[in-house]
Amino acid sequence: MLRIRLTRGGTKKRPYYSIIIADSHAPRDGRFIEKVGTYNPLLKKDDPTRVTLKLESITAWLAKGAQPSDRVARFLAAEGLVKWEHGNNPNRAKPGKKAQERTAERAKRDTDRIAAEEAAKADAAAAAVAAAEAAAAAAAAPAVEEAPAEEAAAEEVVAEEAPAEETPAEEA
Repeated sequence: MLRIRLTRGGTKKRPYYSIIIADSHAPRDGRFIEKVGTYNPLLKKDDPTRVTLKLESITAWLAKGAQPSDRVARFLAAEGLVKWEHGNNPNRAKPGKKAQERTAERAKRDTDRIAAEEAAKADAAAAAVAAAEAAAAAAAAPAVEEAPAEEAAAEEVVAEEAPAEETPAEEA
């Protein structure tokens, strides 16, 4: 199949393209059949020498079945030789299969991590509630037991003091 396409020339950072007729299997800058124009992207858009075309030769090749590339079709549409429509590829911006798998795996990992954090927070909250209940129960229980404990401590002090008084009396 014949293509009307661009071949790159020029130096690094200074592109210059030739518009050629070539077999579709030939390399981009390789063998070609005929040179039918030039394209210099460094010139201003309104410059008449930005795109030069040999229109008679191009119409002959189009009649023979040559298909223009997208960029060349734009140039030919400006001259009225072919009708160019903007291509629509809705899948162009979608990520590939591997990227979608990585995204799904990352989302699953994030949801698992969030669930684990929420479970840890719930366990911590339950432990805090249990500790608060135990502290409240402990605070209420010693208040009831404090009175007998204080009385027992007072009795022990009195009991210790009593034999101390008796000891000097026995000596006398």
